[in-house]
Parts: sequence; structure tokens; C-alpha cells
Amino acid sequence: MRTVGVEEELLLVDPTTWRVTAVAQQVLEMEPHAGPDVEAELHQQQLEIATEPIADLHDLRAALVTRREEARAMAERAGVLAVATPTPVLEHPVGTLTPKPRYRRIGREFGEITSEAFVCGMHVHVSVVDDEEAVAVIDRARPWLPVLLALSANSPYWSGADTRYASWRSQVWARWPTGGAHEPFGSVEEYRRVAGVLQDWGAALDEGMLYYDVRIAREHPTVEVRVADVCTDVDDAVLLATLARALVATTAREHHGGTAPPEEPWRADLHRAAHWRAARDGVAGELVHPRTGRLESAGEVAEALVDRVAGALDESGDRDLVEALLPRLLEHGGGAGRQRAVAEDSDDLTPVLADLAGRTHAG
Repeated sequence: MRTVGVEEELLLVDPTTWRVTAVAQQVLEMEPHAGPDVEAELHQQQLEIATEPIADLHDLRAALVTRREEARAMAERAGVLAVATPTPVLEHPVGTLTPKPRYRRIGREFGEITSEAFVCGMHVHVSVVDDEEAVAVIDRARPWLPVLLALSANSPYWSGADTRYASWRSQVWARWPTGGAHEPFGSVEEYRRVAGVLQDWGAALDEGMLYYDVRIAREHPTVEVRVADVCTDVDDAVLLATLARALVATTAREHHGGTAPPEEPWRADLHRAAHWRAARDGVAGELVHPRTGRLESAGEVAEALVDRVAGALDESGDRDLVEALLPRLLEHGGGAGRQRAVAEDSDDLTPVLADLAGRTHAG
């Protein structure tokens, strides 16, 4: 059974003004024995939490609830809330860089992109045998990554306004020179060569700045799926992690069996367009079907993903979990749909943030 670990980025929000606030260092200093499960991120308005590698997805859910509770308790001691929201909703604040040499250098080298990158994602680590298997998975999983983005889409608001996107976070993050789609690599050697060129050209300071939608993890024997918005509802996060693991298991099995994937590799420009479509509409509209290349309803494409990974879901015993969680997500229109439903009943967006804060810890 492949293990799964999840990293979630959270925003620190003042419960009185509902504005994000740069107190991550204060939060961590008040808990001097906090381990690597809760860490600072690029900006002082953020925290990152992480689970250990886990095989059972029910245990993964429990671990996410525990990590979120730890972050909540730490944040409350500093007078703020830890909220699973991909964007600040009410404002576009100036990011306050975490005082680490690497982050300062990122600020110098990438300028305004660094300030704009005030967003929170969810990263799913799935164990792999070696780098060869990882690259095979990365190449074969590409066409299905926009579907995972659509299912996670949870960031319609930016600077107090509706962006008309379900995932504005993904559009902000794509401004990094290494962000988003890439060509298939074909081999570990090509993956390493491209990574080296990007660093030589200054597009990335190190491998940690290879902000691909999916990459070989730096510090773990895993593939890291980075395409998703951070999910407010913990069950949505578990659904994404379940589908990501099944996609890795399915594509790895095809690689080892010498079986060609049923969908053709996409050009990078077509992949970007499918990614854009998923970011704009989330699960409320149509997505590009990875096998047909046609626009079909998000529900139909999501079910196609489930069919694509059905063998892996059956083998891990996770099909019932997906069949319980996916209809619920589609019914509510995903995270973006839930936020817009709250906003419809209000003259401003503060109730949206209040609802996000409550649902973050409603596990």
C-alpha cells in the first residue's frame, strides 16, 4: 500500500477585522517545542501543517484534523485564527517575508511575483519506489491534473471581489516561471537536466522552487502533487488525497507493465488551457475530458477519473470513500460554490471568512 502525506498552507486571520496578519513567527515562538508538523511559510501571514506518511485514508483524515487543531491552538495563543483558505478574500495585502535567507533571496530575485504569491495550496505526497517510477507517474498523470484542480477549487475571491474564477490561487501561482504545466520528461536524466537549466537560468533558486503541478519531492521518496487549492472541508482534502494516490498507483502500474496510457500526451499549451478551464469553472461548469479532448460536465469528467483509477481504489479499499465524498462535493459546487453561497446572503465578504474559519476546524 502506498503511503500518503498531506501538507496544507493556512492563513493567519485577525478574528476582529478578518484581515490576515503577519504573526507566524510570534505563533511559533509561543510554542518553542513545535515540531516540523507546523512550520512558517514564505510569508509571515501563513503557516504550513503536515501529516506523517499514512497508508489508511481514515487515519489520514484523523491526522489532518489533529494538525489543524494544533495550528488552531497555537494561533489562538497569539490572538489569531488559522484558516484553510487559498486567498485572503477581503484584501490583497503586502506579504511580509519570513526572515530566512532563502526567502529574502526569493524576494530579491523575483520581486513583485513574491509579494503576489500570497496564496495557500495543498500538496499530496504519494510514495514511489524510485525516481524512474516518479518521472513515469509525472508524465502519465499530467492530463488528469486539471481535474484534481477543479475538485479542489476553493478561491473565488481576491481583494474583496469575485474574480469569476473558482480557483484564483492557481492563476496567481502560475506567475512563477516554473509554475504550472510542463512537457513530458521521458526520463530521470531529462528531468534532472531541465531542473539544472532552470536553476542555471535563474528561473529557480533550487529544486524547491520547481513549482510544477507535480514533481519529485526533495526530501521524501514521493511524488508531490501540488495542483490543488487548500481545501477548507477536511473531507474534500481526503477525497483529493485518495484520488491522487490512486492516480499514482494506476500510472505506476502501467509504467511497470509496459502499458501505454489510454489518453494521448498533451502539448503544454493545451494542458495550460485545460488547467485554465478547470481554474475558471471548477466543478460548476465543463472540463476538458482527458481521453476525448472534448468539453464535458465536471461531474462526467470526475467520474471518468474515478473509472481511470478504479482498480487502484478497489485494491486499497477506498472506492466506498470516494463514492461517499465525491457526490457531496459536486452537489455543493466545491469549495468555491460554498463560498459564493455564503456571500449571496451578505452585503460584504466577512461572513465568507467567518464560515471558512468555522469549517476549517469542523472535522
